[in-house]
Amino acid sequence: MSGENAPIDQILVVEDEPKIARLVTDYLSGSGYGTYHIDHGDQVIPWLSDSEKLPSLVLLDLMLPGTDGLTLCREISQRWPDVAIIMLTARVEEVDRLLGLELGADDYICKPFSPREVVARVKAVLRRSQAVSNDVANHDLVLDENGWRALADGQDLGLTAVEFQLLKVMMQSPGRIFAREQLMDHMYRDHRIVSERTVDSHIKKLRKKISDIWPEREIIRSVYGVGYKYQPEE
Repeated sequence: MSGENAPIDQILVVEDEPKIARLVTDYLSGSGYGTYHIDHGDQVIPWLSDSEKLPSLVLLDLMLPGTDGLTLCREISQRWPDVAIIMLTARVEEVDRLLGLELGADDYICKPFSPREVVARVKAVLRRSQAVSNDVANHDLVLDENGWRALADGQDLGLTAVEFQLLKVMMQSPGRIFAREQLMDHMYRDHRIVSERTVDSHIKKLRKKISDIWPEREIIRSVYGVGYKYQPEE
């Protein structure tokens, strides 16, 4: 969004290396973002808890004094799911990358990096996050396929990849009854052999996560002897 009345996105930069922090904040400020810098992991959660207005995005270094970046990523994504997170890391092992994203990060950038790349990635993540936020304002249950998240009234359901895939398939055809065999075909792309009880187990967990937010609503319904369907309330 542009214009004189457009709100300024605030970026929290959590980085303990002064030169990197100064470079990143200077480039972000020059691109029109508001910035705040924290250099110690233990200060992040108290700062967010006391903030009158949360930042739109946190640039979060993996290796920090005090609380480490992955622990912070998990807590931020759980407590403030609308705040986007980009991990900054010099550890390029695939496990670290995937772990960071599974804990709630929206993207990661490996050091050394260009400050222009940081600005470009911030813009891209904020565009995605704001698009999801606009959808949430108009719909009760929204799938964020970029982040593999399902949001119920804006709250992240915390689905596994299999649960997300099951929900996605059923939501694409509201009211359609899916046999367990059909759902199994979508659960695992490697076509592994699983039992119908496995489908039932995943559906049970999915329903539980939805009911934690919507205890009075049943949107995934059993059809006795056949399977399941997604049936939003009319």
